[in-house]
Amino acid sequence: MSDCGCEFEAQTQAQKRVLIALLVINAGMFLLEFVLGWIAQSTGLIADSLDMLADASVYAISLYAVGQGISEKARAARVSGWLQITLGLLVLLEIARRSLMGSDPESLLMIIVASVALVANVICLALIRRHRDGEVHMRASWIFSANDVIANIGVITAGVLVWLTDWRWFDLLIGTIVAGVVIRGGMRILREAALEIQQSGSQAQEKDCS
Repeated sequence: MSDCGCEFEAQTQAQKRVLIALLVINAGMFLLEFVLGWIAQSTGLIADSLDMLADASVYAISLYAVGQGISEKARAARVSGWLQITLGLLVLLEIARRSLMGSDPESLLMIIVASVALVANVICLALIRRHRDGEVHMRASWIFSANDVIANIGVITAGVLVWLTDWRWFDLLIGTIVAGVVIRGGMRILREAALEIQQSGSQAQEKDCS
């Protein structure tokens, strides 16, 4: 019975269910945060919404990788990493534009929307928790979910500070930090994917030699 592949199949189906749930949550939150972030003129919310979009794309790519070989999973994680970095750089460009053109962020809307996003990301984190030490594409999903929680707390903090001081630069600062977290997460995934490919190649060589 141990060689029937049932355990592998169960694990694959479990990964798929988790990734589909994460994809739906992040895609929905991207739409909500982006629209309300634009209305609120908040770079923090816009940055966080694009992070949600990146994560939704990551989960879609990870869904493709489920059941594939190690090299395919590593390639999927690498695509995810580059996507994170690209969106992080786009957020930095938007922050630079708003710092020059000006903005008037709505602090209360920032706090409310970021709080909803925080709840959504805590749910995502709970869903992916059991897979956090698994294969590279699932570790990538864990990293992105953890980064999202940090980003949400940052946006809430920025909203409170803008509300207390009426100083828009707190929003721009948090937007910059969120973009930095996104880029850093992408770079971490690239390193892990490269290591996974290297280890896979080494194991293949050892098998050939034996």
